[in-house]
Amino acid sequence: MTQLAFIRQLARHCAWADDQLFRALSDAVGVPEQAWSEYAHVLGAEETWLARMEGRASSLPVWPTLSPQKCAAFKDTLANAYSAFLATLSEDDLDRDVTYTTSDGRTFTNSIGDMLAQFALHGQYHRGKMNLLLRQGEFTPAPVDLIAFIRGAPAATQASAAAPVRR
Repeated sequence: MTQLAFIRQLARHCAWADDQLFRALSDAVGVPEQAWSEYAHVLGAEETWLARMEGRASSLPVWPTLSPQKCAAFKDTLANAYSAFLATLSEDDLDRDVTYTTSDGRTFTNSIGDMLAQFALHGQYHRGKMNLLLRQGEFTPAPVDLIAFIRGAPAATQASAAAPVRR
């Protein structure tokens, strides 16, 4: 698999994982507001990285305040936008540098490949935080592991894993 093919797979995973978490949060009546804030942040950060790579201003702040309804619409918009952006890239484009300014005014230069890796890994970090908040509230978390996406079946959970052997 080429690096670009792998990044495209990661982007499809991110869209799927965003959808899975949205469903889990929507099903959890009384979920802590912090979980929705984390979810909106994932969308805001995904939009910010895409805007940087496309050389435009982001349509959302990194930590936006979004209703669940706006999250529903924006997650689908983002999935389509990343798919369209990635369809324009070649392997060589992954090494192309982009200079951008962060929300706190600092300027950096990174390759598109590094920015796409950040997009994928950052979202997964926050999805883990949301799942922890769901578990702490005794709600069902969303199984969003990459291997679950690739297999099309959830990975083992604590409830389904074999009991440890005691010696």
